[in-house]
Amino acid sequence: MSTPAVREIIEIDEDLCVGCGNCVPSCHQGALQIIDGKARLISDLMCEGIGVCVGTCPTGAMRIERRPAEPYDEIRVMEKIAAAGPNVIKAHLEHLQQHRQDRYLAQALEYLAAHDLPDPLQATDSPGGHPPQGGCPGAAARTLGAAAGSGHPAAGTPAASTASATPAGTAAGASATPAPPVAKTAPGSELRQWPVQLHLLNPAAGYLQHADLLLAADCSAFASGDFHDRFLRGKALAIACPKLDDGQDIYLHKLIRMIEDARINTLTVLIMEVPCCSGLLRMAQAATAQAARKVPVKCIVLSLEGEVIQEDWV
Repeated sequence: MSTPAVREIIEIDEDLCVGCGNCVPSCHQGALQIIDGKARLISDLMCEGIGVCVGTCPTGAMRIERRPAEPYDEIRVMEKIAAAGPNVIKAHLEHLQQHRQDRYLAQALEYLAAHDLPDPLQATDSPGGHPPQGGCPGAAARTLGAAAGSGHPAAGTPAASTASATPAGTAAGASATPAPPVAKTAPGSELRQWPVQLHLLNPAAGYLQHADLLLAADCSAFASGDFHDRFLRGKALAIACPKLDDGQDIYLHKLIRMIEDARINTLTVLIMEVPCCSGLLRMAQAATAQAARKVPVKCIVLSLEGEVIQEDWV
């Protein structure tokens, strides 16, 4: 008999919480906010239970709870969110908007209508109480450039190069639900989303759904003068350093979730010729080996001068 899957998630004891805010910057996913003087988990969907926030709490109000890994249920989440008051409801809806979770946002609004609760997104001012304090702005998920409007490269741009080609037999992925542009990239930039560092990426973000993912070593963009046009065009981006970054078990877990939950189409690993960079390819291969579904993986190796010296589907 197989062991039931378990997920870990943060639980907050409201009686012990003093609203100091120490926990908020430690949440890479922006799932924690201080609202009405207390720490609130505004996104059950985004909380990965890593637990960095637990160690920052001076009163012991936070702990990691282990639960059966059930499918996400927005209505059940709204029952808990609604009990915490209108400010928490608003923060939760805004978080769903920012992460382009349109289906869950629609369910949340249906819950409000069914229970005769006002839609705080339509209000000009927040209800009474202290204004919410968000997480690190640098970790807030955003869709950039042409991808913000259509989910595709801008019309008239050349097709993706061989570095981004999908192998024969691989189906093209459907784009996430379009959303209004929230930012524009500089001329020549092919960056489609923010953030890009793998620790800050959430596998549930809309821009990762059915995406072709480029997993690039930190140094690669500096070595390659045509990084954007040759390697990044049409792809979501994650950057990491297999030698210097801590928490690589978290990286592995995130890549597995991107394959299984976000259902990325392809995974391209861009590394330098130095030996330590090969750890990024091994991580990608381990993720594809452990994931329940399989995706094709391409490895591109750059010389220190930025020239492609190896390019293979592995």
